Parts: sequence; C-alpha cells; structure tokens
Amino acid sequence: MTKVTTDDARSMSDDAARDLVIATADSLYNLRGIQSVGMDALRDASGVSLKRLYKLFPSKEVIVEEVLRSRHERWMTSVSAAVADAATPRGQLLAIFDYLGAWFGENDFRGCGFINSFGELGGTVESLAGIVRDHKADFQAYVARLVEQAGGPSWLGPQLAILAEGAQTTAAIAGTSQAADDARRAAEILMDAAGITE
Repeated sequence: MTKVTTDDARSMSDDAARDLVIATADSLYNLRGIQSVGMDALRDASGVSLKRLYKLFPSKEVIVEEVLRSRHERWMTSVSAAVADAATPRGQLLAIFDYLGAWFGENDFRGCGFINSFGELGGTVESLAGIVRDHKADFQAYVARLVEQAGGPSWLGPQLAILAEGAQTTAAIAGTSQAADDARRAAEILMDAAGITE
C-alpha cells in the first residue's frame, strides 16, 4: 500500500478519504486482525486525521462493516470473472477452486476475512455477524445457480460451497495452497457423480 501523507489526505474529498480509510483498514485488519487495530493506527497508516476519521465514520464498527461490504464486492467480482473465463459448465464450477488456489498463493493471504471477522467479533457484534452470514449465503446461492445452469442436482451446490469454505480455512492454517487442489479433486468426484461431465 502506498503511504499517503497527512497533507495529501487533508486535500482529498470526503469520498476519496473514505475509500482510503476503508482500503487501509482492510489491509491492517488482514495483517493484524480487527481488534488489534485502533483508530490511532488507522490515522497513522492512512494519513487521515482522527477528527476527520470520526467525521467520516462515527465508530470503528462502521469501518469494519464498510470493509466487509467492500470485500464482498471484490470477492464476488473476482470469482465471477474467473468463472466467466471458463468455457463449459463443469469448467465454470472448477474455476472457483482454481481461483482459490491463486488466492491462497498470494503473499498477503491470511484466510477468509469474513471467517476471521466472525471469529473475532461475530459473537459480540450482531451487525457484523449478519454481514458475514449474508456474504456466505450469497456465495452459496451463486454456486447453486451455477450448478443449476449446469443441469446438476440441488444437493451439489451446498456440497461444492462447503468444499470451497473448508479449503479457505485449511489453507489459512496450513499456510499452503494445497487445500485448493484437494478441494478441486473432491469437486470433480462430486460432479462426476452428479453427471456434470462437461
């Protein structure tokens, strides 16, 4: 992330400053976790003054909500783009696992930000828990639509989604991308059983 000076941040529009704070918070939360990043750390990393931070975001909880919403949009856009590049219905479903493998190999991969956020705060901040649940439900519905378009049975979508979710957690703990390959092979077996061959 490019360091922004206080003078640069001061001259930004409110929209640009909001975007900067959200991007900075996202990066810091991914690296350190949510609870360990206070408003002072956001001020120091973003260059946006505390006064302006609180003007833009009345609480840290609001920042976390915005970070999660931004992550949801990026996740769905990235997965959809990977799926769109595949030529066949089977290839589209497998593209999800190929996308995961590439993501798991990134230097800043620390696991699913939604699972991490839920683990840190889900039991105490219901609004955040709701955003996480909605994100997971949207992904599951997306996979179910792909399965339906491929002519597969209704049981297949939830099982493929669970494989993808489990791979994210396993990769974060193991520190390798192997879980994506393992999940992909399991997905192929399930699709063979479901009759999705191309």
